[in-house]
Amino acid sequence: MRTTTDSEATPLAAAAASTDPIIRLHPDDDVVIARHQLVAGMCLGNGITVRGLVPPGHKVALRAVQSGAPVRRYGQIIGFATRPIESGEHVHTHNLAIGTFERDYAFGAGVRPTIHVQPPAQFQGIVRSNGRVATRNYIGILTSVNCSATAARAIADYFRRDVNPQALADYPNVDGVVALTHGQGCAIDANGEALEVLRRTIGGYARHSNFAAVLIVGLGCETNQIDGLMEAQGLAGSATLKTMMIQSSGGTSRTVAAGIDQVKAMLAEANQVRRQPVDASHLLVGLQCGGSDGYSGISANPALGTAVDRLVAHGGTAILSETPEIYGAEHLLTRRAVSQAVGEKLVARIRWWEAYCARMNASLDNNPSAGNKAGGLTTILEKSLGAVAKGGTTDLVDVYSYAGQVDAHGLVFMDTPGYDPVSATGQVAGGANLICFTTGRGSAYGCVPSPSLKLGTNTALWHRQQEDIDLNCGAVIDGTRTVEQMGEEIFQLMLATASGQKSKSELHGYGHNEFVPWQLGAIT
Repeated sequence: MRTTTDSEATPLAAAAASTDPIIRLHPDDDVVIARHQLVAGMCLGNGITVRGLVPPGHKVALRAVQSGAPVRRYGQIIGFATRPIESGEHVHTHNLAIGTFERDYAFGAGVRPTIHVQPPAQFQGIVRSNGRVATRNYIGILTSVNCSATAARAIADYFRRDVNPQALADYPNVDGVVALTHGQGCAIDANGEALEVLRRTIGGYARHSNFAAVLIVGLGCETNQIDGLMEAQGLAGSATLKTMMIQSSGGTSRTVAAGIDQVKAMLAEANQVRRQPVDASHLLVGLQCGGSDGYSGISANPALGTAVDRLVAHGGTAILSETPEIYGAEHLLTRRAVSQAVGEKLVARIRWWEAYCARMNASLDNNPSAGNKAGGLTTILEKSLGAVAKGGTTDLVDVYSYAGQVDAHGLVFMDTPGYDPVSATGQVAGGANLICFTTGRGSAYGCVPSPSLKLGTNTALWHRQQEDIDLNCGAVIDGTRTVEQMGEEIFQLMLATASGQKSKSELHGYGHNEFVPWQLGAIT
């Protein structure tokens, strides 16, 4: 067993000048990153000559590495050589693999107080009657079971501006009526974890600040009975929270007609909202990465981390998630845990995932995906070390179960799968009113009712898919922006988007199909 050392937990070094063909991140690294494609015979300095083609974002060996020896990037172990690696050689799946080693969790060793900015930054938010602050103003149609999904979508479709432009013509302050459906709710243990998680997720959406009002539609005979859902989640019917069931409403057509009437009755009140200046402490930002590449941990992720540090300094909250994608880097977070109890909660979730994968005859190294590997990421250890950079450098103040209601301020962690729609669904259920999503390969993700910002890791992606990407963090790779400068741009974009500025995914209408609660347990 190999053990990491405290000296390895070092912040990322600044990227090299844009004229340098490689980027070196830490003095202890065994590899550098290709800024653009490298070809055989290129001299990289210090007697290093490239051996063969190396794609952009991929790794090149700085020195010879023996078979079985650890390979470091970010000053951290990202895997072990599966055969001897020569200086200048491409380092990837053909000669590098995951291995076991002990992490020094050093609970709380890196804790340091946050210096809060006074006065805090502000954005134009929507203040609800209960004091919670929204960034958007939707009416939501939720479902207790997959059987009511068709009726829920039909209700929402009546109010689509592209289908029936007059339906919301008199309600300009309502962002839309959306149906968020799922494929669960029946054939599961009525007293089990699967139903508990589903109900926690639906309950989180039902009380979400970005919904002015909610209608929950069920079938009537499902395991996830609406009465049970309401009781379990402490919800009560009101003018802004209505429920109905197809079986007791007389069938699909009558349910849809009654649902439309219910929404119509909600619209006038929902339209009364006005935006007003509120402190950034009311921002709760979910952090996501998808379609990651070799540049993610150099540009977009650390830039987002810098923005998170700013958000926390202004009193706001950020949710880091995707537990399988911090695997191998969790020791960097436990060092920042405000207490040993918080750190141990995080480690407990890591152990759960190890056992879960073992039961399923799977490996946590099934992640990275094919696209991640094409972009230069070789092992989950390497991917995780870049992914945790999204969380910045402030203290880890708490760890939450999937879809748990986030009530802390600062950086928190929520246990979720790495699959983006499932992970972000949990974050929004926990209260996230904005999502920041880094991507290197490209993404077209949305997350109604919370706006989702796409942060590209490289300029080639920006040129290729600019209509879907909100900000090009590839400027860090190009040498035209520092991570700090990019972080400030992201923070200002957070504030503008929270104030009502539309994200690219909102302009394209994404987000209605990405409600995906985590499905656990047996289907019987």
